[in-house]
Amino acid sequence: MCKPINTASFRTDGITIYSAKQVFLPRKVFPLIPMAPKSDSAEGIVLNFVNEQNRPLNSQNVADSLQKFNLKKAAIQKALDSLADGGKISFKEYGKQKIYMARQDQFDIPNSEDLNQMKEQNSKLQEQLAERKKAISEVEAEVKALQSNLTLDQILARQIQLGNEVKQMEDKLTKLRQGVTLVSPEQRQVVEKMYMETMNQWRRRKRMFKDVWSAITENSPKNPNEFKEELGLEYDEDCGVSLQSFDELGHGVNKRAKRK
Repeated sequence: MCKPINTASFRTDGITIYSAKQVFLPRKVFPLIPMAPKSDSAEGIVLNFVNEQNRPLNSQNVADSLQKFNLKKAAIQKALDSLADGGKISFKEYGKQKIYMARQDQFDIPNSEDLNQMKEQNSKLQEQLAERKKAISEVEAEVKALQSNLTLDQILARQIQLGNEVKQMEDKLTKLRQGVTLVSPEQRQVVEKMYMETMNQWRRRKRMFKDVWSAITENSPKNPNEFKEELGLEYDEDCGVSLQSFDELGHGVNKRAKRK
């Protein structure tokens, strides 16, 4: 295989040859230069990723990050080895594991002055970022406050609802002022009977619990309060109710029942 060149003169092996025509030279005079892999090939994708990351990577790191390209780990390992053998990336072996890195000679290394400028620029950008975040937070708070307010349609609907409720209450109040009986004697009697039966059940069950609880805790080494907490028991007082207060309410019921 020979490589054609178009030149008027060239020099090889110490001899200058002049020609206006195309000349074919052996490959040993112009060695093959490895071409960069295509960006859509496995090697191109892997090379771009390694250069973008610019940090030590193993084959598993690369495979996990390039799953969206549907590349298998074996193909990625092959691409890494090929790139390393071709000198496009660097690698180091740690036991049986290889660590791959981007070639650092392809990056421009900034001097101290450039670094200081970058630090100042970074500081300014951080301040701008903080200001933007603060402005975004204020806007989000304002939007949230506006969203919590009722719309005009909701306000009108709420106004109609409240107007109807006020009218119903006024009608009820008018009837009460006129002395109209809203609950019939029969209905009152049914409710009072149900109330008294419920109160009797409450007293009976409360008494039964006290008897059983006393029998259990009488010879128990545990503290009754601690034992109660352990079992998850709650007294009436723990729930904010009192049998005595309901008893007082029921005295009027008993009086009316006796009069009848």
